[in-house]
Amino acid sequence: MINELKNKKIVEKVGGAFKLSALIQKRMVELMEGSRPLIENTEGKTMMEIVVEEIMQDKIAPDYTAVPDKIEIPKL
Repeated sequence: MINELKNKKIVEKVGGAFKLSALIQKRMVELMEGSRPLIENTEGKTMMEIVVEEIMQDKIAPDYTAVPDKIEIPKL
């Protein structure tokens, strides 16, 4: 396990554990599809370590501006 994920600082940095998980997943997909890492010296690092370091260095962050056009609430 990556030590940074054990620290509350990274969770607070992105606004919660769910947002952190979603951000990590989204960025890992981008890397798997060919995006280049945004940090220097990635040699010997796993994809997860790269993503966590990108977050800690403020290279990536959640997009809080994306809002759905319409939210439908199901009727009970």
